[in-house]
Amino acid sequence: MITPTIQRRSLVEQTIDAIRQLIRAKTWRVGECIPREVELVELFQVGRNTVREAIRVLSHSGMLEVRQGDGTYVRRELDPAETITRLNKSALSDHLEMQCILESEAARFAAMRRTSDDLVRLKKALDLRAAHASGTNVDQLIEHDREFHEAIVDASHNEALQALYGYFSSSLRVLTKTTMVNKALPDPSHADHHAIYEAILSGNDEAAAQAARGMLAPQISRLKE
Repeated sequence: MITPTIQRRSLVEQTIDAIRQLIRAKTWRVGECIPREVELVELFQVGRNTVREAIRVLSHSGMLEVRQGDGTYVRRELDPAETITRLNKSALSDHLEMQCILESEAARFAAMRRTSDDLVRLKKALDLRAAHASGTNVDQLIEHDREFHEAIVDASHNEALQALYGYFSSSLRVLTKTTMVNKALPDPSHADHHAIYEAILSGNDEAAAQAARGMLAPQISRLKE
């Protein structure tokens, strides 16, 4: 007989989810002050310490803002910490598709906006990646691979894209290692990376975007087979 797994969540976690739901439902809107602690205790039927810890967690993530002597205010409808958790739990194919979207557009902008300093940084990262591509230290290869792609994003000179990619890259590091050690997936080659660099160097934005998409397309296609 197979016994189903029962997920037990603490009262704090349940209270955090309840607050998130009320904010997403716009019961409490961005910029508004949420009810006082004593009212939240009554609303959620939990203790004061549970409410305080839930508010502390959500204020730390940036969803709430505690103003001493005034109250607790809603800063945003989405909890960044919850978003990262969902990213980490999403399927490998979903990760790769998101990576493809971000990196192809970053390469496009980089081809149009790169500076001489950007090109120097890109070439250095590309050479370091190539030097470790045939080695046995996967972690070192991953680090240089990330340096190359982060250099592309920075060369886009789009602050919103840089911020979004930085947010996404925390789970991307784990993804990169997963794809590199998975022998069933085609591994992006040095030639793939060099094609992106050459397109950026020549200022060909469409070729840069296509090269970035082409690098990940085989992996995405294989996962859909």
